[in-house]
Amino acid sequence: MTDGVGPIDYLALELPAARMEGKGLAALVDLTERGTIRILDLVVAVVGEDGQVGVVEVRDLDGDGQLDLAMFDGVRSGLLDEDDITQGAALVAPGNAVALLVYENTWAAPFVSAMRDAGAEVVAGGRIPAGDVMAALDSLEAAEA
Repeated sequence: MTDGVGPIDYLALELPAARMEGKGLAALVDLTERGTIRILDLVVAVVGEDGQVGVVEVRDLDGDGQLDLAMFDGVRSGLLDEDDITQGAALVAPGNAVALLVYENTWAAPFVSAMRDAGAEVVAGGRIPAGDVMAALDSLEAAEA
C-alpha cells in the first residue's frame, strides 16, 4: 500500500439465478456514496448450465432494461484479470453468477497514513471468516450461561 490508500480487499459473491438486486445493491451504493469503500473492480460473470462463462455488463444486472449500478459502469482497475474471473466462476453452480468486487477500505486510509507518519508499517492483514466469529461468540455465550 502507498500513503493515502486504505487496505484493498476482494469479495466473490454467488448470485442465485444470476440476479443481484434489492438490499445488496442499495448497501453497495450507500457504502460507496458515504466514502466507506471505493470500488476498484466490479465484474459479474454468469455461468451457463453448460459451464460456459460470460461476463455481463454491470449496468443492467437483472435484465429489466433499467440501469442498476450506473455509478459502477466500466469500473475496472485492472487488478482482476481473465484468470481471476475464471477462478471466481468456478466457485458457483451452473445457472448462477459470480460478482467479483475489489474495493479499497477508504475509511482506513487516514489511520494507515498517520501510523506510517509515526514510523509504523502495515506488515500483515487478513480476514476472520464470519462463521468462525459467530461460532466463537456462541461458545462464549454458552460458557457464560
